[in-house]
Amino acid sequence: MSPINEQRLDRELKKGSAELLILSLLEARARHGYEIRKLIETRSDGVLKFNAASLYPLLYRLEKRGWIEGKWVEKAGQRRRRFYKLTKDGRKVLAAQRGIWESFVAAINRVARPENA
Repeated sequence: MSPINEQRLDRELKKGSAELLILSLLEARARHGYEIRKLIETRSDGVLKFNAASLYPLLYRLEKRGWIEGKWVEKAGQRRRRFYKLTKDGRKVLAAQRGIWESFVAAINRVARPENA
């Protein structure tokens, strides 16, 4: 596969899983965008990386859909940050997306694994 195709595949896979990743990270507690970005990179061992130009528009879309809620927080000596938390509707969407994703990955694994002779 050429490097261009690998980049395109990476972009498409990331696009298809981005909502699930963000909603999953917000399940436990509210987080700000930079923290979400770093957690995705760290937990994926650097395989998945989101730049600000793609992450923040996605956060805004999720907020517009009512799946997450953002709130500006100011702390002394720190710059203002927008923290996002999962809403009740977001929890429902997350549960549905997890189920779909698990079924999809299982199907891919059944097809892609080598056949036993």
